Amino acid sequence: MSAVPTQTATLGGGCFWCTETVFLDVEGVVAVESGYCNGHVPSPSYEQVCSGTTGHAEVVRVQFDPQRIGFRELLEIFFVTHDPTTLNRQGNDAGTQYRSGIYTHDAEQARIAHEVIAELAASGGVRGKIVTEVLPEANYSPAEDYHQNYFARNPEQGYCAFVVAPKLEKFRKTFAARRRA
Repeated sequence: MSAVPTQTATLGGGCFWCTETVFLDVEGVVAVESGYCNGHVPSPSYEQVCSGTTGHAEVVRVQFDPQRIGFRELLEIFFVTHDPTTLNRQGNDAGTQYRSGIYTHDAEQARIAHEVIAELAASGGVRGKIVTEVLPEANYSPAEDYHQNYFARNPEQGYCAFVVAPKLEKFRKTFAARRRA
């Protein structure tokens, strides 16, 4: 019996440290990598992305086992753990690199993303207009090594303690059944 291949979701929900931390705790997620996508500079540095001149979003590439969790379920977690109504901002983090985005890998992901956004908007589950962009992933590159698994290595750092940890706790309370065992 052969193993089912993993699938990839690429999500931008503000600072990738927050998004990575949440998805590393999700049952069915095999790997998470922080990176940059949908900009016009090949393989930009963190400093270049933060300058706002490359057009990149901070994202995470989530490798997941579709027999254990679906793309739709990943998006439900994504929308609960960040604010999809603030353009180019998450909390105090401001700039185009912090935009909300779903960067798709095929037409089915795009269809599901648009469907979930429409359902969320119709439900009144968020205040304000959803500004999450849905585009094919383009020009992806991994972030520098020191950004990978950042929260686990730096839990006492100020940003981690006051911004990342509360997002992780929100995921754990809202999706207790989806936590990694």
